[in-house]
Amino acid sequence: MTQHRNIVGPQVRRFRNQHGWSQSVLAAKCQVLGWDVSRGIIAAIEGRVRWVGDFELMILAKVLRAGPLDLLPKQINLNQLTKRKQ
Repeated sequence: MTQHRNIVGPQVRRFRNQHGWSQSVLAAKCQVLGWDVSRGIIAAIEGRVRWVGDFELMILAKVLRAGPLDLLPKQINLNQLTKRKQ
């Protein structure tokens, strides 16, 4: 079982696609707000292999014109979040 590092990746991808932006465009828009982020980091977030900090979540929400809660999944399975790789 793969250990996901964040729960916002799929929603970030969805909002980015709704705007018609590439990952590079999203990264550039985040950079304007002071976050030193690359296209590769955006890809890792969307792929759920990179952790997302609270300030990063706030910048993503602002750039994507969404509320921070809009980037969270509609339902969260707490059992999946707390399972540790054995």
